[in-house]
Amino acid sequence: MSRWQGPKRPPREKSGEKGARAEPPGFRARLVAARAHRRVMRERRPIDEAIALETKTAPLPPADLGLVRAILTVAFRRRGTIRQALASRAATGEIAEAGPLQALLETALAQILFMDVPDHAAVDCAVEIAKRDSNAKHYAAFANALLRRIALEKAEILMSMPDTVDVPEWLFERWSRAYGAERAAAIARIHRQEPPVDLTIFAPLSPEIAGRMLSTGSFRLETEAAIAALPGYAEGRFQVQDAAAALPARLVGAKAGMRIADLCAAPGGKTAQLAATGATVLAVERSARRAERLRENLARLKLPAEVIVGDALTLEAGMFDAILLDAPCSATGTIRRHPEVAWTKTLADILALARQQRAMLNSAAKSLKPGGIIVYATCSLEPEEGERQVEAFLADHPQFMRQPVSVESDGVLAEMITSAGDLRVLPCHLAREGGADGFFAARLQHRA
Repeated sequence: MSRWQGPKRPPREKSGEKGARAEPPGFRARLVAARAHRRVMRERRPIDEAIALETKTAPLPPADLGLVRAILTVAFRRRGTIRQALASRAATGEIAEAGPLQALLETALAQILFMDVPDHAAVDCAVEIAKRDSNAKHYAAFANALLRRIALEKAEILMSMPDTVDVPEWLFERWSRAYGAERAAAIARIHRQEPPVDLTIFAPLSPEIAGRMLSTGSFRLETEAAIAALPGYAEGRFQVQDAAAALPARLVGAKAGMRIADLCAAPGGKTAQLAATGATVLAVERSARRAERLRENLARLKLPAEVIVGDALTLEAGMFDAILLDAPCSATGTIRRHPEVAWTKTLADILALARQQRAMLNSAAKSLKPGGIIVYATCSLEPEEGERQVEAFLADHPQFMRQPVSVESDGVLAEMITSAGDLRVLPCHLAREGGADGFFAARLQHRA
């Protein structure tokens, strides 16, 4: 079940139109969820961006926003189950293209099958939303019957679904080829779970913070308290950073006296790690808005770094001892945190991003001193954005060689190191502790 625990009985909302039906409790939040779901799929937007667009002119209170986000996260995390439940119980095996009907049913079923909210609330709101939409109103009775039937058959549905149903078939096939069917299934299973919250520590943590140290050096929280309310947050003692995301910066081997570039640096987690070593760090971020967030994070952590708004492809800032390139990617390693990625990314996206990554690697190589290090990283599970990218780079740049990742010197687990010596973290690694984000990183050294 989702952890969302909103108010059991929100205040009844009334339409301002004279004589109109009163809105059932929770109507507005569920309407926004359905509309945002449709935006995610039609416009291929991230969940938070879709929510922001839907609430721009009519903001929701925090509790309702929490419900919207919870509904959408579950709806995409378990979308395969939801779609199969719908198709197997619809007379034709398909849901009509009728305005928001598909999104409406999927968001309602996310609540019915997986969330701790009353089934009748999800059904009543979905039916009312359908009735008020000119395209969906003719399907209101169908929606009511279908949702109520699925609510009654919930246990049967959940028991009958295979482990891999919530991963798009094309994506699961890719992971099976890359990592084997057993590991691909393990990735699919852990993607169904809510992700843990990890901290990278810069100063001793308060003993009041519940959690445990992982073997990779990150601290995994065992509390659901708000991050900003934890002791030491305001003082900059730690930052939120997944255990896997904390590893690439360590591969740089940063130390005082080194000049290091962090390309595509926002939100600044890796920049902070590099700056904490005493190195001189230049953080490059193309988006001015994201660069400002980076500056804010560094200010809270009280760590120095120069932040510039610019394009890593055209950077002219001298030569560096080391470069960290955490390149834009398909982000399939972060599906547990951003489940919409599985349903909005395509093979064409992966290939286009791989071309962009190759150009960025080639550009970074021109700014590296002889003997220097490039750490190339992506939060992707796709070989085109990881292993194959590095092999192509080394073939084109004989002046570079791979510097293998080491258990002893880099603090990673043996299972995270590929046969070639690169870092490849799978979501099913650290499974007993709750898993991790998927990540790839390679350390490439310029021959002096």
